[in-house]
Amino acid sequence: MLATSSYRYKETIGQQDAALVFTFHGTGGTADQFHDLATQLIPDAHVISPEGDVLEMGMQRFFRRTGEGVYDMDDLAQRTDKMAAFVTDHVARTSAKCVVGLGYSNGANILAAVMLAKGAIFTDAVLMHPLIPWSPADNPDLAGQRLLITAGKQDPICPAPQSEALQRYFKGQGADTTTHWHSGGHEIARSEMDAIQAFFS
Repeated sequence: MLATSSYRYKETIGQQDAALVFTFHGTGGTADQFHDLATQLIPDAHVISPEGDVLEMGMQRFFRRTGEGVYDMDDLAQRTDKMAAFVTDHVARTSAKCVVGLGYSNGANILAAVMLAKGAIFTDAVLMHPLIPWSPADNPDLAGQRLLITAGKQDPICPAPQSEALQRYFKGQGADTTTHWHSGGHEIARSEMDAIQAFFS
């Protein structure tokens, strides 16, 4: 496990000029949660997986919240800037042209927050069960980005109407947006993994 002044992270060195992939774990996860998945999805990729630096009842997260679905927005703003700087530093270090983000739940939320705030950092992104409980401002830098949102129709943590609203937002910004639904809840379904694999194929 490597460390910088901002995050502990896991890294797999990829081929020269390959994609740079960032993975973001869910609440209670670690850098290992999706790291190997990324190396399987894009075998030659350079993969970096940071670990959240906020603890909630002993579980790692990327930003604070005051209740289920209720975010500490000041903390989120600060940690969005911090994550954006972390990503930007590694993009500059690797000179990557294709920059991919993949996150689940809390990890999808910090990934989405960076995209909403900074726009052009990522070229492709997979948001698994994201929850953005506010109305984002327009960001024309999102135009042309490839995006896959996966969600559960019965998800009690990320309600379907909010997933649909996020999809409409990204489409409204001109992002190339696809949504995959499964019939369950907050769990990652096999069909999601198939959709993610197809997204990268």
